[in-house]
Amino acid sequence: MKNTKKIVAGVLSLAMLSGIAAGCTKYESGSEKVYSYDEAIKELKAFNDQIQTDEVRPQLDIYKNEAASATLADIKTFPLTVEGNGSINIEIAAATEFSSDSPDDWMNIVAENFNRSGVTVGGKSVSVTVRRITSGEVLTYMTEGDYKPDVYAPSSEAWGLMLAAKGVGTVELADRIAGNTAGVLMEKKTYDSFTEKYGEVTLENVLNASLAGDLTFAYTNPYTSSTGLNILTSMLYAFDKDDPLSQTAQQKLIDYQKQSPPVAYTTGVLRDQATKGIIKAMVMEEQAYHNTPELKNYVYTPAGIRHDHPLYTFDYVSSEKQEAAKLFTEFCLSSESQSLADKKGFNLHNEYKSQPNGMDGAGYLAAQKIWKQSKDGGQPIIAVFVADVSGSMAGSPINSLKESLLATSSYISSDNYIGLVSFADNVHINLPIDVFDDEHRAYFSGAVKALDIEGSTATYNAVLVALKMMVDKKEEIPNAKMMLFVLSDGEQNRGYSLDRVAPIVGGLKIPVYTIGYNLTSDSQATNELKRLSGINEASLINATSDDLINHMRNLFNVEL
Repeated sequence: MKNTKKIVAGVLSLAMLSGIAAGCTKYESGSEKVYSYDEAIKELKAFNDQIQTDEVRPQLDIYKNEAASATLADIKTFPLTVEGNGSINIEIAAATEFSSDSPDDWMNIVAENFNRSGVTVGGKSVSVTVRRITSGEVLTYMTEGDYKPDVYAPSSEAWGLMLAAKGVGTVELADRIAGNTAGVLMEKKTYDSFTEKYGEVTLENVLNASLAGDLTFAYTNPYTSSTGLNILTSMLYAFDKDDPLSQTAQQKLIDYQKQSPPVAYTTGVLRDQATKGIIKAMVMEEQAYHNTPELKNYVYTPAGIRHDHPLYTFDYVSSEKQEAAKLFTEFCLSSESQSLADKKGFNLHNEYKSQPNGMDGAGYLAAQKIWKQSKDGGQPIIAVFVADVSGSMAGSPINSLKESLLATSSYISSDNYIGLVSFADNVHINLPIDVFDDEHRAYFSGAVKALDIEGSTATYNAVLVALKMMVDKKEEIPNAKMMLFVLSDGEQNRGYSLDRVAPIVGGLKIPVYTIGYNLTSDSQATNELKRLSGINEASLINATSDDLINHMRNLFNVEL
């Protein structure tokens, strides 16, 4: 059954709405005009009175657990950056800081040079293939999927220790092939004031400054980011050096997270925010800092363990391929390859020694779980998913949207409050906000499966409805954080415009994460979704249908 709100029409209603807008005091935040919170609430209510909305009775999905089991996209969504064609070919799962585009392409160049060098084993030609994939994703795919690379080149030893703790038989080929460090990056003025009050830049001092309210320090997702994992475990060690996994350390992490900025989805997000001057202190690898001239007014200080890119093979790899892997390792360590590493920003701060963090492989795995439980500072989250079911989403996009929501909902914590809204010509409340326990998960799954294509695209009408749902729910849970997820191809052509909605979003200070389907660069759709996310410093994920599951899984690990 559907209960439909009547559209409030007529000149009088429109005049009232315009009067509210005209009476609001606005101020600039970045490039957006923003209402005050109270004025945003008034606007939100007035706009919602104008929007045709119906509530769809959700269906319970008794097969919910089956739908939630497939959480990994095809490994092919992580591209091959070098392809070998030797009689013996080994695949290397390589960290992204040296398997991407220049200047982050050291491994690619070394691999191509190796493939041209004519190396043989037992009279057979040898080559290497490089797959660009984050260190954390390799751990996930090897332990939760069936991915079996021949060689693994992560950022730090932590990932090798974690694989071994998961029962994977690792064989270390080298403890370092391209030296690097991770550390704390501070804007110069911030660095000067920090050192004047707290002295040396150590992670312990950074935490003390953060807890005292003197510093805002941002870091990245420890499930995928080596830097994020490094800093997280160093933080836990700073909280309790005798037992970094103790209840004392966990409680201090919760206290810290209450006032820290949200953990960034990727290092790239941090880098973008820093270049805009928004973030004054954050984590970063030294090689990335060295290759980002926009950050020249920041000061870098190494912290935690080194990121020396160890090289591993595995006990399931044939002896023939293991021999080929050893030859490739020697090639990486050659003077020519190391000279190239120097030029690419590696092998700096060679004198820096890893700082203890009290972690073995099992400890790193436990630290990730502690972070997942503590990252919101003990505060529940109210979140609504806004799904585009307009005609332009027909076919692969809507199927991908449904599949990704079903496959990744298991990564949403059960103490959060979740709702679902869909939109085409009109806006549908498919699932009211409620705690995400087993029953609500099953209703969520049923609501997602029932989504169907309709007509035009009233994107911002749906955003306004979802915002109103969250604001109303927050009255019941005043300490909750709120966030919105908009899944769309961005082709808005009906209802209110972003210009009308943006000041409300800014005034409510609710981050809006947008997930765009098959977007093209610099299109109006892309620019609008990017603008919507940028209002409160969230992010746009431009995901293809193939890699959307991975993007959303990682996003939910960070935010939900």
